[in-house]
Formats: sequence, C-alpha cells, structure tokens
Amino acid sequence: MDFKELNEFVFGKQPENILLGNYINCYAGHSTDYGIRYNSASGGLVTQLLIFAIEEGIIDGALVTRMKKDNPLEPEPFIARTKEEIIEATGSKYCPVPANITLKEILNSKGGEKFAVVGLPCHILGIRNVEQINKKLKSKIVLHLGIFCSTPCNFLGTEFILSKRLGVNIDNVKDIKYRGKGWPGGMSVRLKNNREKFISLSEYWDNNFSAFTPSRCRLCTDNTAELADVSFADYRGKEISLNEKIGETSIISRSIDAEKILHQMVDKQKIEIWKINSKEATYAQGYVYLKKNAKASFRLFALLGKKIPSYNQELINPQMHYYIQEVDRHLRTLLASKRYLWCLLILYTFISSLPLSLIIYVNQKLKK
Repeated sequence: MDFKELNEFVFGKQPENILLGNYINCYAGHSTDYGIRYNSASGGLVTQLLIFAIEEGIIDGALVTRMKKDNPLEPEPFIARTKEEIIEATGSKYCPVPANITLKEILNSKGGEKFAVVGLPCHILGIRNVEQINKKLKSKIVLHLGIFCSTPCNFLGTEFILSKRLGVNIDNVKDIKYRGKGWPGGMSVRLKNNREKFISLSEYWDNNFSAFTPSRCRLCTDNTAELADVSFADYRGKEISLNEKIGETSIISRSIDAEKILHQMVDKQKIEIWKINSKEATYAQGYVYLKKNAKASFRLFALLGKKIPSYNQELINPQMHYYIQEVDRHLRTLLASKRYLWCLLILYTFISSLPLSLIIYVNQKLKK
C-alpha cells in the first residue's frame, strides 16, 4: 500500500496536514430530517447525503451495510437503490464488514449507472487500490463516503456485550442496532420473544469492548478515511456536547464533487452545516490516536516477530506514554481473544482504571 501514490491518484497532490490528509473544508452539522438524525449514529449526514444523491440522480445506488434478517449478528453489504433501503442501513456496525463482496455487482451493473460507496478507511483504501487497475470500477464509483475509525471490534466483541452486559444468549437475538435513539445513543437488541434490551454507548464502549480490536487493525494509520471524497464522524465540539441529545456530524470535505453536493443540500434545506477548523475536526473524537501511536505499534509487533505493513507515509514519532498504552492494548487484546479469559479481562481493565494513588494506598493497607 502506497499512500503517497494513492494521494496523487485521488487528489493529484500530497497532503499538507499529516493527521487529516487532503481536504478542502471541515464542517459540523446535521440532517434537517429529525427522524433520520435521531436514528443515525450522529447527525444523520451520511444517510441524508445518500438519499439526496439518489433522488437528484447523482447516483443510481450506494454500497451500504445492514444486518442480515436470517442472521442478525452478521453484516450484509448490499446495493441500496431507494430511500427506504438507505434508511434500512442507517447506523454504525461495530463488527467486521466484507464490503468488497459487493463490488462485483457494481461492475456488472447497467452501462451508465453510477454508485456511491460507504466504508471505513480500510474499505475506501481497498477500493481506491482496485480503481487504480480497474478503470471500469473507477468510472462507476463517483462518490466515496468514509467513516472515521479508531477501534473496530471483531464479532467476539458483540458477543461479550450481549452476554456480559445484557445477559443475552446470541441465539436469542432477533435484531440488533449498535447505535441509534438519539446521541450518543446506544445498542438496541430485540429478542426472539420481542422483548427489547438497551445499553447506552457510554456503558458498553469502554476498555473492555475496545480490547476486541483485530490485531491487524492496530497497525492501521488511517483514522479519518483520508482517501474518501468526504469523511464523517461524531462531532464532539465543546460548544454542543454537554447538551446535545440527537447528534451532530463532523464532516471533512476532500473533493470538489463532495463540496458541491454539500452546498446543494444546504441550498435545498436538507442539511445545516457550519465551518469548523481542522484542529476541531481532528481532535473532536481523539481519532489522532492511531496516527500518533502507529510507530509504537509497529515496534511492538516487530519485537514480537510479526510482519509490519509498508504504507510509504509520513508518521509521527510517538512519546513514551504511547509505548505504554500499546503494551496495555496488547495485553487486553490477548485476554479478549478467548472467552474463558473474559473474566480476567474485566478484572484487568478495572484494576488498570484505578488511580495509581488508590492502588498504592490499598497496597500499604494490605502490608499493615
């Protein structure tokens, strides 16, 4: 993977901002449709943009993801062609998604049809790589929507929340939504007896859940979908977060086409947005962590005899505390990898979260 080559391919230049990548403007905002905004992960911009693009004839369909009806814990990438199908795919999916399996359908679509793709940074990176060698795919995908990513989780992570936090057997799940019901919202689980259980995002997204990050994802350096036309995330600006209940979206507009569509949506009152500076966009959710931590991750993996990817990309020299954090992440990941170690994971996370002064105090008391 060559980020310098891909930046030339996509944008015709190298990024000036090492943390954010190439961009034109940064915004925060939301959909003016209350239902879309309330039921989305934050702000509803991705859903609203896709609906707008289909209704305006900019695209004929979009590669999005929903959970399978016959297997509600398994994600299903598909091509949405209607507003209803776009809404069906609303919300984050905190599990691995094989978005590439739908590219064949795009390639085999009718002549002249255009598509958008929605994905995490790794999905967008993979698609851009294919577009370099497949001109037909490049001509058909006219819009790349990237979702910020910091700590993706494997399927065991979902099982952990269901069993340890909600007391639910995975075989009893009828439907699951990882985000929704306002902001920051939470996970809604409908059981086969039609009972519903809910856990807020702040309750389940902690150091236990983030321990289920796949090992390869810890070697990623792209938090913000740098190769997308436009990237989206929760916006956590100081001026709104304390009172916000239905969500705002952080938006990084990277291409002229994306910029044009955003302003068309504003003109037609589909969205409300305002400019924010690059620092606000970068630090709104702490998504710079992976970029700053990358070299620490690489060095730990090399020490363990693991292969390290080459990105041909400028990286930051990490401070000492990032090495400590990386060792901590590695230990938690090991404990999360086996179900019989989950009790130790919970204990380790609890102890490591205690203030150092409290640990010293307890230790002194025990010695007495």
